Amino acid sequence: MRSGKLLFSYITAFCVAAVCWLLFLPSLRASASDSSNYYHITLHGREIGAVASEEQVQDCLREARRALSEGQEGIVLAESGLSLESDRVALGRIDSTETIIANMTEALKEGEKSTLSHSFTVKINEYAVNLSSMSDVYELIYASKRKVDSEDEYDVSLTLDPAREINVLTASIITKEAVRQQREMEKGLLLAGADRYMAEALKQAEPSPDELEFSAFHLGLTDLTLGDKVEIVESYLPAEEITSVGDAISEVTKDTETNKIYEVVAGDTTGEIAMRYDLTLEQLIAMNEILENENSTIRVGDQLTVTVPEPLLSVNYTMEEYIEEDFNLPTEYVYNDAWYQDESAVLREGVTGHRRIIALTGYSDGSATSREIVKEEVTQEAVAQIVERGTKVRPVYIKPISGGMISSRFGYRVLRGRAGTHTGIDWACPTGTSIFASCGGRVTYAGWMGSYGYVVFIDHPDGRQTRYAHMSRVLCSVGQYVNQLDRIGLSGSTGNSTGPHVHFEVRIGGNPVDPLGVIQ
Repeated sequence: MRSGKLLFSYITAFCVAAVCWLLFLPSLRASASDSSNYYHITLHGREIGAVASEEQVQDCLREARRALSEGQEGIVLAESGLSLESDRVALGRIDSTETIIANMTEALKEGEKSTLSHSFTVKINEYAVNLSSMSDVYELIYASKRKVDSEDEYDVSLTLDPAREINVLTASIITKEAVRQQREMEKGLLLAGADRYMAEALKQAEPSPDELEFSAFHLGLTDLTLGDKVEIVESYLPAEEITSVGDAISEVTKDTETNKIYEVVAGDTTGEIAMRYDLTLEQLIAMNEILENENSTIRVGDQLTVTVPEPLLSVNYTMEEYIEEDFNLPTEYVYNDAWYQDESAVLREGVTGHRRIIALTGYSDGSATSREIVKEEVTQEAVAQIVERGTKVRPVYIKPISGGMISSRFGYRVLRGRAGTHTGIDWACPTGTSIFASCGGRVTYAGWMGSYGYVVFIDHPDGRQTRYAHMSRVLCSVGQYVNQLDRIGLSGSTGNSTGPHVHFEVRIGGNPVDPLGVIQ
């Protein structure tokens, strides 16, 4: 009886095992003697499941990526982080393809980096902006040209740059008439042969601008080009790196301050140049080292730095304009070799004229850069001003000693309890310090002179005179011509002096002036 029950138990267990074998046969894999047959998958540290072959793993991963990108525009980047453990097993559970793909998709979502959207990168000089479509690119460039082309006579053209290895488009502006002619040429509708010859002959027979009446001119925009190089490259970028077209237009078209060089032309003044570029005279002087103050002389050809507001993408254009204006003829100069360059005299006053003109005026972002007069009618003649000016370079004056410390300045002072005017400047220095000629000239006095003590007077070619007083010794003589930096004496404390020093004077027309305003 007991052995019968035991046999029944064995039979029952065998039947249960057989049923399980039949039920789970699709998910169990027998061992192959020559290769792995069991692959356990981990993705981003997440348990995915097991499959029977490595090829099945890759197939499932591709399907998971496809499922991840469904419903999203652009390219999805996601790190895989895939890990496989292979083995040979006699019996092991494998998961269905659908389960593996679903688990992989969930794991990839955790590793999803970004969705790359189809976009276009627009580069303007050193500036770059990313836009979402080619229509946005056109709109950005149109915004710059639209400020000038109010009649919409020009179009934007994008062409492939043949010199580049990658596909780079360059932008330009072309007239709509040129576009029309190009299309007609492509269709073979342009005039040919004798008809074209006749058209050219009629064009050459047109009257010159001087022969036309003012009313015959077609005023307005005649030419329009981009002032900066624009390049466009197709790209794929994360959505957060793409700029809306409205923000891009605001950034590209807003004015920013840029330093430019202006070359002085005849008739210019510093005040007029400052006003032309919306600067104060003080700002213009501060930006240019060659300008010391508002009275500084500027010459034709001088280059001045001016601040000009301009957008990132500039446009250059030409306008045909009717203008009525006063005008002056260029000043005529008569040169005098006996005068210094800062000496001049008006020989004849100029007279302002009046005229009406048709001019082709070139502009860069609203600032006039050139003008060509194509027709002129003078209603009041102008007369040129004639100015006589010197050619000689005025002598330069330098400090007459090396070293020393200023002990008394030019002007009002109190000395020994008495107020008075100090006619020069004093440098305290040891007795015997060398004194040099401040500028080349003729010695007109050398010797003792009362309160000056031992003193030297030098008359200079520009009419000025320098004096060097309280010397301990004089090293030149009357009538001698000395050059700048020639030694003329030694410092001391002779005459009315409180200690060893050099007293230095500069006189113009016999009147003392502050030496510090003369020496360089």
